[in-house]
Amino acid sequence: MPGRSLRGDSMFVLCWAAIFLAVPVTWLTERRAIAVALLVIGYGAALVDGRLGAAALAAIVVLLALAYAVLPPRPPAVRRAAHAVFIVLGVALILHGVPGFHNPRVIHAERFTPDALPFSMYLNLDKPLVAFWLLLIFRWVRGPQNVTMTLVAGIGGWLLTAVVCLGAAVALRLVVWEPKWPTDAWLFLLNNLLLVSFVEEAFFRGYLQGGMTRLLDGHRFGKTIAIVVAAVLFGLMHLPGGGGLWVVFGAVAGLGYGLAYRFGGLTASVLAHFALNVTHFLLFTYPMLQPGTHAV
Repeated sequence: MPGRSLRGDSMFVLCWAAIFLAVPVTWLTERRAIAVALLVIGYGAALVDGRLGAAALAAIVVLLALAYAVLPPRPPAVRRAAHAVFIVLGVALILHGVPGFHNPRVIHAERFTPDALPFSMYLNLDKPLVAFWLLLIFRWVRGPQNVTMTLVAGIGGWLLTAVVCLGAAVALRLVVWEPKWPTDAWLFLLNNLLLVSFVEEAFFRGYLQGGMTRLLDGHRFGKTIAIVVAAVLFGLMHLPGGGGLWVVFGAVAGLGYGLAYRFGGLTASVLAHFALNVTHFLLFTYPMLQPGTHAV
């Protein structure tokens, strides 16, 4: 990055190396102490690098307080209030609505194909906090954990969403077949797996769908209601970035991810989500065709 000092570059590398490593440790293991240590290193480096302002530090303090308030032996009313506050704060963090997080932009308005809209990408410090908080506190967020079912459900969810969502996008002339391997592909894929798919699935499927399933345990349609509600909320998350059409696409994709989570747990829904994004990115126009483009 032009103009950065050696010290700044060192803090940048340390920050993201620690945060990226913290994801698989938090997601796939029960080694909370190692995960917390990596997060302290990563966010400590971000603080030294000037990427965390006062509001960001306040949000982190609130998350720590909620971690104390949300678990027994705190009274049920306190725990419910803590969950409500977390949902509001979690949505704000996912949508980058909390100030003070100075996320570095690593892809600058790049066109991956000549007919595509320009695309920019940031490495986000705010959004991953939601998934780290959830996975470090609630074991049930992971859902079912069977290797065979995880693979079957994850691949099934990917194929279902790819056929429906990408098929509809092609039919509507939003994207066309454009296989590619851009220079920044490795960075896009790493970021999309660890800081996008993992985070969104932990919140929408693991926490919201998983939590509603627990609340509606014994209800005849409890699992179905949980899948649909989480999918609709996931779709609505896309409203600020793309309008009503992207809400529909997001909700439909959310149904596929929700089915993957129901039968294969968090890893299955992350697999389905990431595989769909990879298919879109590598094989079709990304993110979409410029208005008025008639590529063939």
